[in-house]
Amino acid sequence: MPVTDVVIIGAGAAGLMCAFTAANRGRKVMLIDHANKPGKKILMSGGGRCNFTNMYTEPANFLSQNPHFCKSALARYTQWDFIELVGKHGVPYHEKKLGQLFCDNKSSDILGLLLSECEAAGVSLHMDTSVQTIEKTETGYLLSTTLGDISCESLVIATGGLSIPTLGATGFGYQVGKQFGHTLLPTRAGLVPFTITDQLKALCTELTGTSVDCLVSCNDVSFRENILFTHRGLSGPAILQISSFWHPGDAVEINLMPDHDAHRWLTEQQAERPNSELKTLLGEIFTKKMANLIADQWFVSRPMKQYTHAELADIANKLSSWQVVPAGTEGYRTAEVTLGGIDTREVSSKTMESLKSPKLYFIGEVLDVSGHLGGFNFQWAWASAYAAAQYV
Repeated sequence: MPVTDVVIIGAGAAGLMCAFTAANRGRKVMLIDHANKPGKKILMSGGGRCNFTNMYTEPANFLSQNPHFCKSALARYTQWDFIELVGKHGVPYHEKKLGQLFCDNKSSDILGLLLSECEAAGVSLHMDTSVQTIEKTETGYLLSTTLGDISCESLVIATGGLSIPTLGATGFGYQVGKQFGHTLLPTRAGLVPFTITDQLKALCTELTGTSVDCLVSCNDVSFRENILFTHRGLSGPAILQISSFWHPGDAVEINLMPDHDAHRWLTEQQAERPNSELKTLLGEIFTKKMANLIADQWFVSRPMKQYTHAELADIANKLSSWQVVPAGTEGYRTAEVTLGGIDTREVSSKTMESLKSPKLYFIGEVLDVSGHLGGFNFQWAWASAYAAAQYV
């Protein structure tokens, strides 16, 4: 029966990082995963270019019912530490915007550096390996797997959340947590597009592919980014961001003119260009198609001089405070993260070790820590993995 110091379940970002970091400490590490290839989510991330960290990472970029939990790990392995590792491997990268760092070439550059670090450190990697049972023993843990029984001193759960099941996501890590006495906080899809029904369906369908810079707000949180109309509803960075703060039934407020005081702008246009039609003026801010649709569907477009002050105020309100109540989200199928998970109040923020079962560790997305869009979830994977690797 194989006996090893550390078994890590899950060969994604957190699992790979933890594996070579622990192995570099002289630990004998076995990394197993039920999928046929490691790092599948890494490969598809960032549109195939892997938004591997964010230069402005700080604890405020993360959601958790225990918001202080992430601070320790993020402080001990920062974005600059991972950027240094990327530089060591000569991976070319660039800042897209808002501190988001992407590979110049493709995501496989990041997966390649993680795998080469694992190989150099002597990590034993086993894909296509399923775990049937886990038992606590006097010396650690005994795993019954498709490779046979494996005995280890430390066990690390790096199995991720429920998002994108086509890439192999399962609730396995949550089951392990429950088995060893952990509280599981309710899970739901985060960083996910909204689905729209009823009267907005026609507008979204007509404008499919149109992207607009907006200020999107919900539950006292706002994001300024693009929204994207789709045939199913609304997507784009601003929508993905706000989805993590949205609950069924909530209204989402969208300011379509974040660079203008809409009422003042309309009043000025009326004074300066009284004979211009509303749709013509809106066409200078939005695409012509969007301007025509909004002007005709929402307001009935006519020359500016024909609107009363009250009508202009109404138009301004709709443009700067468009209220949308989504029917729902696209769910885990397209979600970038899973909100909720293992309650971090039962895990050490210093070591990532379970406070319920010694030598059991949880890292990455399986924990109730979720980042904003823009490389923050990868940074949590690197930081939490590094923290655990110092102690496993």
